[in-house]
Amino acid sequence: MNTKKIIIAIDGMSSCGKSTIAKQMAQKLNYIYVDSGAMYRAITLYFLRNNIDLTNTDQVVDALKEIELDFRYNDQNNQVEIFLNEENVEYLIREMLVAEKVSEVAALAEVRNFAIRQQQKMGRKKGIIMDGRDIGTVVFPDAELKLYLTADNAVRVERRFKELYEKNPNISIEEVARNIEMRDYIDTNREISPLRKADDAIEINNTNLTPEEQLEKVLSLAHQVLG
Repeated sequence: MNTKKIIIAIDGMSSCGKSTIAKQMAQKLNYIYVDSGAMYRAITLYFLRNNIDLTNTDQVVDALKEIELDFRYNDQNNQVEIFLNEENVEYLIREMLVAEKVSEVAALAEVRNFAIRQQQKMGRKKGIIMDGRDIGTVVFPDAELKLYLTADNAVRVERRFKELYEKNPNISIEEVARNIEMRDYIDTNREISPLRKADDAIEINNTNLTPEEQLEKVLSLAHQVLG
């Protein structure tokens, strides 16, 4: 059995299926999966609950000192879920209220530095797959395998709408489209760790790929690196 361990970094815009493929790869390779987006969402949830003024740096820094994030495996649904100060917030962070604010929160230098330090600590032993916006460019620039996922905008909107509609039947596809457009703009234009494709990342457009085809493709790339 190959005991070599690597870091796999997956980046891309919203609703490109980063988390889905990362979870599948982690299961197949017996790696640890870390959803960096969940970390930013959990921080956003805390900020919303505590009415943190994002323009007040001191308030932001003080709030971050009160935040403890942890990922735990749930045996009942075979999922890794995020905990905020000992509370399971895996489902709360997927609400539209959080989605509408997360890019703005994640653009703050203090927040990104806080999250990046924790992410890099998680990757010290390797054998980890992490997805996000700046994993291959900032968090793990030396990752052995970097993937950059893309998909046509209409497909991304439809995927996100289906995901949110199950939880909120009152949501409109126009609302989802606006949210994705807003997040894309903020993610690609922020000063700190903007979303971009790493020079050595392999781009995968999954618009016309089935989940099975995509998994086969990325696993093949991982096994090539693992030898």
